Amino acid sequence: MKIISYNVNGLRSALSKGLLDWVAETAPDVLCLQEIKASREAMDVSGFEALGYHAYLHPAQKPGYSGVATFTKIEPAVVVYGCGQTCYDDEGRVLRLDFDNVSVLNTYMPSGTSGPERQSFKVEWLHFFREYVTGLRAAKVPPLLIGGDFNCCQTAIDLHNPKANQNSPGYTPEERQWFSDFLADGFVDTFRHHHGDAPGHYSWWSYRAGSRQRNVGWRLDHWLAEAALQPRLAGAGLLPDAVHSDHCPAWVEVR
Repeated sequence: MKIISYNVNGLRSALSKGLLDWVAETAPDVLCLQEIKASREAMDVSGFEALGYHAYLHPAQKPGYSGVATFTKIEPAVVVYGCGQTCYDDEGRVLRLDFDNVSVLNTYMPSGTSGPERQSFKVEWLHFFREYVTGLRAAKVPPLLIGGDFNCCQTAIDLHNPKANQNSPGYTPEERQWFSDFLADGFVDTFRHHHGDAPGHYSWWSYRAGSRQRNVGWRLDHWLAEAALQPRLAGAGLLPDAVHSDHCPAWVEVR
């Protein structure tokens, strides 16, 4: 089961850059998209359906903002839109699909880069999300595979300039501590599980100053697997050659 997460920074924009051809060639079993930036009414998913995908969309209430969508060739047993908290569900932050032996949680976390108020909102979200996931595990959903744009880096090797960004949103001490605590709850960073401490692997680059060409980036997009899934992890990685967005896809394969 090959699963891909991709912040497309506007699904209609990504489609205009050849996203469907890329999906047809890559052929993931499940495709989790973030920042779709469109309502259900404005979104044409017929191209995905023609490729054999079932489409599930959880857009934000605000037009042209946030939102997640999951496309899957394997019909899920359960689909849950949102996390039950209005302030987050109005922004289209979470979409969960349960399959027979894995639950895929598509997540788009707040960035916090637009100012102190949104950074505070982000930190509140992070603590809420940890409790929310704890509740899912207590409810005995299938083992969780959490993917998406976390807008957080875990350690210094996950961004090009850690010293200069010690207090930047995405790498603040509080966010790094949250990431460490979340993994300690019983999750595996699938990328590090397969690639160790290899530096220079990023999933987001600024559009400014040729950052992508110079590989001055951040690894903001992750797949975290519940520990029970660890023996079934067949591979994980990034696909930096996909250029439909300022992010690149992150993939994981589960037996």
